[in-house]
Amino acid sequence: MTKGGARTSRPKRRSSSIAIKRAYDNPMPQDGVRILIDRLWPRGVSKTKLKLDAWPRELAPSTELRKWYGHDPARFAEFRRRYKAELAERPEQLSALRAMVKGRAATLLTATRELDLSHAEVMRSILQRKGTAR
Repeated sequence: MTKGGARTSRPKRRSSSIAIKRAYDNPMPQDGVRILIDRLWPRGVSKTKLKLDAWPRELAPSTELRKWYGHDPARFAEFRRRYKAELAERPEQLSALRAMVKGRAATLLTATRELDLSHAEVMRSILQRKGTAR
């Protein structure tokens, strides 16, 4: 408030808009920063077609966790918990990824078919929330 009771306007803080897409989908201008979050490169996709800005594979689920999960919907809650625990062990890399998407449009890319039951959904929820991965 100012002297006469009028409100002062503050610049609005722009939040990140984070989308999830399959790596096989065509790049679009509205994708913003394109980040592949899989440990393995998607089959049959060239580097030029994917048009990546980053590939932080150290933030992908471990091979052991990925194989244990096997995209079984009944295991998703436990997968989420275990994946968050893995990410909590990599605070510097997670912080760098947060800085990359902060205030910008971003798209997380993955080869998985079930986007809602994937590590991409877990990663998006973590990036949109402040604090640690836990």
